[in-house]
Amino acid sequence: MQIYYVYVLRSLIDKKFYTGYTSDLKRRLDEHNSGISTSTKWRRPFTLIYFEGSRNIKDAMKREKYLKTTYGKRYIKNRLANFLSDDIA
Repeated sequence: MQIYYVYVLRSLIDKKFYTGYTSDLKRRLDEHNSGISTSTKWRRPFTLIYFEGSRNIKDAMKREKYLKTTYGKRYIKNRLANFLSDDIA
């Protein structure tokens, strides 16, 4: 059974989020942190701060698209409010 992950990374440089989806979470995080992913290579290193699993790639893609919206970003910030406030302190 294949699992697809929607994930949120946080840049340790600019503290901004990056949202994506993959079937291999560890490999994808390694790609971001090694600079293989051109869209994030200038913002590394990254830390994984959130992920969700799905059995269907279309559901994962739909969830990724939602988390990139204003409402989705608000959801992540509310969901991780304690983590983010601890990180700032």
